[in-house]
Amino acid sequence: MKAGLEIGLHAVVVAVAEDGPQVLIVPEPQTSAEPIAALPFGPFDPAKHRTLDIGLRNWVEEQTRLSLGHVEQLYTFGDQGRTRAAAKGELNLVSIGYLALVRIPAPKNTSEALNWQNWYRFFPWEDWRSGTPIMLSEVLLPALSDWVRQAPDQASGADGLERLARFRLAFGCDLPKTGTPSINSWDEERVLERYELMYEAGLVEEAFVDGAVKTRTIESSSGRVMLHDHRRILATAIARLRAKLKYRPVVFELMPNDFTLTELQTTVEMLSGRKVHKQNFRRLVESAELVEPTGAQSSQTGGRPAALYRFRRKILRERPAPGLRIGSSG
Repeated sequence: MKAGLEIGLHAVVVAVAEDGPQVLIVPEPQTSAEPIAALPFGPFDPAKHRTLDIGLRNWVEEQTRLSLGHVEQLYTFGDQGRTRAAAKGELNLVSIGYLALVRIPAPKNTSEALNWQNWYRFFPWEDWRSGTPIMLSEVLLPALSDWVRQAPDQASGADGLERLARFRLAFGCDLPKTGTPSINSWDEERVLERYELMYEAGLVEEAFVDGAVKTRTIESSSGRVMLHDHRRILATAIARLRAKLKYRPVVFELMPNDFTLTELQTTVEMLSGRKVHKQNFRRLVESAELVEPTGAQSSQTGGRPAALYRFRRKILRERPAPGLRIGSSG
């Protein structure tokens, strides 16, 4: 039987809440107690959808009752064996991923509540707001070090050198002859490179489910599992958003109309996974002229009232790349 081809549309819908950055999930029914997490997705039907963008918005609204605002295309995912049907040669699914930024709407009743999940449930090693994640230092780095060292002819072979170079690039550390490496520099944008390296090393459950590895490399869970390659699509979206924070004012798509500078800083820290220096951040925001005071104050700070600001939209006409080139607090 000749394999068919289907074009799928996948949406990474991102919002922020008090406990961190959120991604919208639709449960995929399974026999297990906890359904496998999936991104909103559906096939593109040219007879029904005039454009890919319209098709995506229709699928998200049908599955979640949420109307999307800011949407941008991420990447086209077309690797062989992406789905179980494709792995059997029955269907090859080419998916076009999209990133959408929204503010979480308040449900009118409990039946309308959407399934928002903190994206660090899927990538716990990406959250550095409280320092180096324990999972990374105690579980993932030792396992990855062993995987790099076990490459055929690691000292001189091409495979060993490629593993080592990718490991250095993705995790910002060199490999000592023995023991666990220490991270010298962490690039928060390399989310996808880290996930793909962990997949090849068999350190995420999807690698075992897909048959890419025969046995589980580690016993502890390295993040919540997602359907097919949805976690790879999510990694691509997180990397894109973290990069865009530095050259486009996308963070304001996730903020309320009026906000304090503390709320803005907290949101940036949530998305980047890094703490930033308070005084430096405020100087950066003021020098970038991204916000303007509203003249009002917020009394919901738990202390002294704080000045409220709003996004200064004129900046979009004044500068070609008005972003926040943030640095970590140390």
